[in-house]
Amino acid sequence: MSAAALLTGLVVFVTHGLEALTGFGCTVLALPFVTLLLGISEAKFLLTILAWALAIYIAASKFRKIVWRQYGIIVLYVGLGLPIGMYAFATLPRALLVRLLGAFITVSAAAQLWKLALAPLFARRRAALRPGAAGSAAGGGRIPRPYYVLLFLGGIVHGAFASGGPLVVLYAAKALPDKGNFRATLTLLWATLNTVLIIGFASSGMFTPERWLLLAEMTPFLVAGIVAGEVAHNRVEGTIFGRIVFALLFVTGVFMVAL
Repeated sequence: MSAAALLTGLVVFVTHGLEALTGFGCTVLALPFVTLLLGISEAKFLLTILAWALAIYIAASKFRKIVWRQYGIIVLYVGLGLPIGMYAFATLPRALLVRLLGAFITVSAAAQLWKLALAPLFARRRAALRPGAAGSAAGGGRIPRPYYVLLFLGGIVHGAFASGGPLVVLYAAKALPDKGNFRATLTLLWATLNTVLIIGFASSGMFTPERWLLLAEMTPFLVAGIVAGEVAHNRVEGTIFGRIVFALLFVTGVFMVAL
């Protein structure tokens, strides 16, 4: 196994373990690093297949936790954007795509850091200043319309890079507050979307012997990541880890834009 393949395997282990823990994140976390190691086309191909396999496993094993109504809503809006992203990936220059990906990752990571770290801090300060206001902010209600726009944009990004997760997660975090429902529903979505991408790969002759070999080399790292993530799902508080992950992702995105 080459040094590039070994480093790719380590990235696969960490990022796919994280998705097994949370239900999202493997491709958008792995893509900048694997792109630097293998190139954007190879990275998209490899990570789409591995993410598809992981998603199939989680969705099948947690089938009863899937929220079918939300799954249908997400598929509808994301599906509208998916062909646009696939067309962009096939037509735009690769250097431009890498910079667009870096900008997307930077913005998405910043949004996640806001949600995980800064927004709760400001909410606690507001609650301390106005003790009676804490309970009024909670509670379901309708999901604001801009969240549906995020789903559409997430479909475009997923079609281009197979990594529209952060935008979809912003919607899903509001619509699916239970972590079990969140993980099961999102992994079924990734399985569905990546099936469409894989059909496109097959029709364009992308399954070469070299790529089959690389997939075989990555399988042990994928399995190890799944095992680690499943063990951690019920034992680890993911909030602090998530802050570290998205901070690293933010720095990575900035680096890719500056290349």
